[in-house]
Amino acid sequence: MIPHRIVLASVAGLASAFLLAACDSSTDASATAPVSSAAPATSAATATPAPATTAPAAGNAVTITVRGADGVVTDGNGMTLYRYAKDEPNPSKWTCSGACVKTWLPVIVQDSVRTQGVQQSLLGTVHRDGQKQLTLAGWPLYRYVGDTAAGQTNGQGKDGQWHTLTASGAAG
Repeated sequence: MIPHRIVLASVAGLASAFLLAACDSSTDASATAPVSSAAPATSAATATPAPATTAPAAGNAVTITVRGADGVVTDGNGMTLYRYAKDEPNPSKWTCSGACVKTWLPVIVQDSVRTQGVQQSLLGTVHRDGQKQLTLAGWPLYRYVGDTAAGQTNGQGKDGQWHTLTASGAAG
């Protein structure tokens, strides 16, 4: 019985270390890989269109959709997406870093992006810490840690700076 507990504790410890390391790598502003050398360390100079797909999700594909009557943009799991008023849409520039990204999780994409109710041409990406953060109408997209279930909008209006989005990228 005791060796079984040791193995479980070791597995839990390794999983925790892995998750902490993953969080750390996405919040370190010094690791930013800007598109051009003229870009500040906490932003990116240009946005690029996100590749489209009509095939079923494969690998790390992300789905962006519009929720029912309220028209709020969500991810494929129904989690509300937000934009930050201090970010810039043209050119796309993110400003949420450090402690901010522990509460407001950047939507990182690796593969294709599928859409339902959002024009593919409005989607793009901005470089962030060597990764690609999804944008809508140039606005970098985030999830709020305070939304724990699909359909929640607990981040709406936080600090007067965080807003849900409509399909056009406008603040909700």
